[in-house]
Amino acid sequence: MITKIAGLPLLLFFINISISFAQDMSLMSLTLSPELTKDANAVIRESYTEITVEAVDEMIVKERRVTTVLNKLGNKHVDAYASYDNDTKITDLSATVYNSLGKEIKKYSKSKFTDVSAVDGGTLYSDSRVKYIDHTPTEYPYTVVFEKEYKTSSTGFIPKWYPLDSYYVSVQKSEYKIINLENIETRIKENNFDGYSIKRVNEDKIHYVAENLPAIEYEDSSISISEILPNLIVALNQFTLKGIKGSAKNWEEFGKWRFENLKNGNDILSESVKYAIQQKVKGAKSNIEKAKIVYDFMQNRTRYISVQEGIGGWKPIPADEVHKMGYGDCKGLTNYTKALLDAVDVKSHYSVVWAGSEKKNMIEGFSSMQGNHVILNIPNDGNDIWLECTSQTMPFGFLGDFTDDRDVLVITPEGGLIKRTPSYKNETNLQTCKASIQLNEKGSLEADVEITSKGVQYDDKYGIESLAKDDLEKYYKSKLWSYINNLEIKSSSLENDKDNIVFKEKLHVNVADYASITANELIVRVNVFNKNTFVPKRYRTRNHPLQINRGYKDVDEFTFTIPNGYKITSLPSKVEISTKFGNYTMEVKKVDEKTISYHKTLFIKEGIYPKEDYKLYRQFRKRIAKQESVRIALQKVLN
Repeated sequence: MITKIAGLPLLLFFINISISFAQDMSLMSLTLSPELTKDANAVIRESYTEITVEAVDEMIVKERRVTTVLNKLGNKHVDAYASYDNDTKITDLSATVYNSLGKEIKKYSKSKFTDVSAVDGGTLYSDSRVKYIDHTPTEYPYTVVFEKEYKTSSTGFIPKWYPLDSYYVSVQKSEYKIINLENIETRIKENNFDGYSIKRVNEDKIHYVAENLPAIEYEDSSISISEILPNLIVALNQFTLKGIKGSAKNWEEFGKWRFENLKNGNDILSESVKYAIQQKVKGAKSNIEKAKIVYDFMQNRTRYISVQEGIGGWKPIPADEVHKMGYGDCKGLTNYTKALLDAVDVKSHYSVVWAGSEKKNMIEGFSSMQGNHVILNIPNDGNDIWLECTSQTMPFGFLGDFTDDRDVLVITPEGGLIKRTPSYKNETNLQTCKASIQLNEKGSLEADVEITSKGVQYDDKYGIESLAKDDLEKYYKSKLWSYINNLEIKSSSLENDKDNIVFKEKLHVNVADYASITANELIVRVNVFNKNTFVPKRYRTRNHPLQINRGYKDVDEFTFTIPNGYKITSLPSKVEISTKFGNYTMEVKKVDEKTISYHKTLFIKEGIYPKEDYKLYRQFRKRIAKQESVRIALQKVLN
């Protein structure tokens, strides 16, 4: 019996006991160790993936992920979503949100997940959808327990294991397990495991556990995250993709299967289309000349649009359909171009690549479903030509930085081959800037400027050709020369030489009040049109190697005509800086009493360097940045 007087503390005791039972003590954020919260925006308390391969065409995947989000930057690491399509069915889905004390504050059943298309508006049609929780946190930290299970008939994609999957995320425990009921022959590849607390639980089975992995900080100018984070990839030698069974243990077999089952039969064109393209190449003196005509024909009558429905995510739309509709995705447009080339007896090969600014390779010794893009390969006596078929403006034989310098899978009737796309390195990426500059006594300038770009610098520039006049002017004022105040573009002309892959810009500009005026001097910054003041971030301790992803060369030549009433006095000394990362020279010379010349060369060399070199590279860029702001003083002539 509880009395009113003596029983109050006892009642509070029972209330506290009741509250504690409503909490999950293991989910309290206070229980996290400092080693896991250091540099972390989120902590993965538990990640468990169990993959059951029941047959060559049946796989069940179960996942449980417990994430404690420490701040708003950690929200994106909850990863509470599930993808599905006509081939993949979600069988279980739930999420529960807990506060910092481990108390449940929100529960999502499968029906409460937001359901949307998995692709953007640029996709023509797709059966890919995704369910996710739309949770807006009101306080931090909070924890999400997310569980999902799905069943699929496609075993061509075995989910990869990333025990640590991002910067600024730590992991308490991550476990990955494959149950192979049919004992289908399986291959695995461990990547970047060294230095991480990861163990294989059973050498005879695919079962791994990682524990207490601290968060990794992002570092500027570093190697790719894919070369830093540990991961495991798995492939079955017998598999199914969207109902099509395959068997491959190497790239040769894989390429042959893909040619026969995913592409072959979709390269048929009508006789009228064949005849039309054959007439267009009449008179061509070589296969390369034929290919140029075909490529131009394809670019002028098609446009790119994504297709990701069913097998269409991996199999091209038939060539005759692309011709009729006038559009296609990378697979459809590449296959269509190949069919046109077949019609004029030019051999070409459908090729799969990892596209993007990161130079990611197909893994040469590990065949599996890889790649996110398709391009076309034309054998040419050891000097292969590569075509990007999704662009209506790309020059023939030019890839740019989207697919250059990486290993790709070339699919031939005989099987798959790994080849490397051409690279645009160092001095190949050349920009020259020449300017004739007239200064006046009020400190303003008028100039004729000519910029010539090649290689990747061409790739960066040629797109401005399509800009409207106002947008082009905005590009120069707000982007290229954003550091120049009072800039006025009086005229501009652009020349895109696709044959030689050279882009030229010719401009006539005015800049009011460019120079500073004192009682006796006109102070002028001599690097008017190509100021490069990039300095990498300073790190007290550098953990990862330095990578200069793209080498390039800039050459600037400016001639200044000084105003009447001023004379040239002292000029800065010539500067020469030479390092393993590149070179820099800058020289200002007196040509005659009214003329000054400015010449600068900046060369940055692509490469990967030890982390200890980062400080030296930063010093190099700091010295360059200082010289880029050099000024000269023109003295007023006193009567």
